[in-house]
Amino acid sequence: MKKILTIALFSAFCLANAQAFKGKGDTKLNIGMTIQNGGTGILASTDFGLGENFSVGVLGSYLLGGSQIQDVPAEYRFDVKARFNANLGSVLNVSPKFDVYPGLNLSLKNFGGHLGARYFFSDGFGIFTEISTPFAKYDNDAVSKYNNSTAFNIGATFNLD
Repeated sequence: MKKILTIALFSAFCLANAQAFKGKGDTKLNIGMTIQNGGTGILASTDFGLGENFSVGVLGSYLLGGSQIQDVPAEYRFDVKARFNANLGSVLNVSPKFDVYPGLNLSLKNFGGHLGARYFFSDGFGIFTEISTPFAKYDNDAVSKYNNSTAFNIGATFNLD
């Protein structure tokens, strides 16, 4: 019983101190998987807080498999994106552990936008989900269709501060 009570109190303490976006100087790391039309992959992204409600970052993704993966050369399986986010968690005032961030991204394959959300269980660990879609494609060729379609991302997020 003492162990259960200790774990419950520790968990409550961690949850009470979690904060999704702190503003300037805040750094987040997202690691997860991406699911898109006919393909799946892995991704890693990081965001650096520059102000109270905005951040910039970078995202890298790599296609691991897909319905037509054999037709996709290796150079088309990788993509890098520069990102700009408007962190609205403090504006919406839902919870300090929750952040919603719409944003724009400029990649090697396209220019697009994304809408994401983060929820932190403790000061350093949480989950994220994100949907991104291209607005302008640099290459409408079928070879790069995986990087030029709407993608759904999900995974773990870490506070690096």
